[in-house]
Amino acid sequence: MSRIVSVHSFRGGTGKSNTTANLTALLAARGLRVGVVDTDIQSPGIHVLFGLTEDEMTNSLNDYLWGKCGIEEAAYDVTAKVGAEISGRIFLIPSSIKPGEIAKVLREGYDVYMLQNGFQDAVSKLKLDVLMIDTHPGLNEETLLSIAISDFLLIIMRPDNQDYQGTGVTVEIARRLNVPNLSLIVNKVPQVFDPEAVRARVESTYDTDVAAVLPHSDEMMALASSGIFVLKFPDHPVALALRKVADYLNS
Repeated sequence: MSRIVSVHSFRGGTGKSNTTANLTALLAARGLRVGVVDTDIQSPGIHVLFGLTEDEMTNSLNDYLWGKCGIEEAAYDVTAKVGAEISGRIFLIPSSIKPGEIAKVLREGYDVYMLQNGFQDAVSKLKLDVLMIDTHPGLNEETLLSIAISDFLLIIMRPDNQDYQGTGVTVEIARRLNVPNLSLIVNKVPQVFDPEAVRARVESTYDTDVAAVLPHSDEMMALASSGIFVLKFPDHPVALALRKVADYLNS
């Protein structure tokens, strides 16, 4: 049975897109057909991690939402671009990075309920085992829709007081929407912090499981979104922790 996984954060800068891309690669490495859709239409970027250039984007999620193409026509097989041999497949549905098209979204909007149809069509037409949704930070109509139809919701946060407050709002809304599986990932944790103490505090604060506590990584910062971290550093503590999250999503 196909699964829909939304990866969300209340604020930007949490590493949400990086986490989405890395989990996508780990699931595909298990032989799964994985789609990833960038619904952060106002500030897209996950395509960079998969090595997809603007010139290669003949269609995008924007084109689908404006009725110019089917969702499958905006999907790109980026399996060969990740820089490692994996047994599954990765299909990326990017949002446009053209300034004019971003401005059009901000000015005119779109029918967000087309997203739900698009998600289901992508799963069906691309024969996906998993659809990963990289959401827009914060809470808006399309984000709420993505959360509501998800089988799994991963909320990414940092050990920061602003993140604690915003994450609490998201957790409460997810519970009201009856998301079947809700977990938190605490990212960019300073080395001076005790990871188990961070885990205990977060689980106690939200009464929710913490899927992973990821340490700050100079190696990831140095990679600078030029590739998929878990494939380049498979034995790094961040990669090992994310592998456990992928096991959870694939259970």
